[in-house]
Amino acid sequence: MELQGKTCIITGASSGIGESLAREMAVQGASVVLAARRQEKLDQVALEINNAGGKALALETDLTYPNQCKALIAKTVETYKQLDILILNAAVSMWTPFEDIDDVSFFKQLMATNYMGAVHCVHAALPHLKAVGGMIVSCSTAQALVGFSNHSGYVASKHALHGFLDTLDMEQEGAIQFLEVIMGWIRGTDLRANAFGPDGQKIGDTKRKHSSNSVGLEQCTNGIIRGIINDKKTIYIPWKLRLIPVLDLFMKGYIRRKITQAVKSE
Repeated sequence: MELQGKTCIITGASSGIGESLAREMAVQGASVVLAARRQEKLDQVALEINNAGGKALALETDLTYPNQCKALIAKTVETYKQLDILILNAAVSMWTPFEDIDDVSFFKQLMATNYMGAVHCVHAALPHLKAVGGMIVSCSTAQALVGFSNHSGYVASKHALHGFLDTLDMEQEGAIQFLEVIMGWIRGTDLRANAFGPDGQKIGDTKRKHSSNSVGLEQCTNGIIRGIINDKKTIYIPWKLRLIPVLDLFMKGYIRRKITQAVKSE
């Protein structure tokens, strides 16, 4: 898939991976629609893209509301006449052992954003994507494939999205393309600072820093774009994450120990 002349919606585009993808895809000739809850930040990113010669549209969208997702898709098609790529990037995380949680009600927010927010967007976008043989890109995580300590609710939401899109891929029988991006820890995003802690509040800036296991934002963005252009079904960032499904099948005890060690090192 060439990006020149394509129209792409990116959720969670006000910062981090979403913002980085929007900027680079615009450079490569795509019209990008930026969706997130922070209109001021979206406007700033869109203005910079447009001033640099790209095409960008900022649409404030809370993915937990189906009508706002429908409006996002409708405005995109109204403006650019088509929708070629839907990138499901918006997500909220957590970082705490389950037994330390005071009130598990914030799990509803994890599911509403990470799972149902994607479902709302896909439901509204599907007819338009099918009309052009488009693509759905899921910015996912290794936590969609196996359990990760301290991330129980986040893992559950990502497992749900993985299963949903895998099923949809089967149902569509090639009418549209699907790309699942399995990522590890990525530097340069707000995901960790905005993660829920045991009290249901954002943990904010902490002394916890990314280890050498993490990947830089530019490397991550370039990998995702290569996956889109080359019509990949699954990509792993970093590449060594491709070992997880095999190790989980044949060496479950080993991979669980390695995951636990990795979480502690982060």
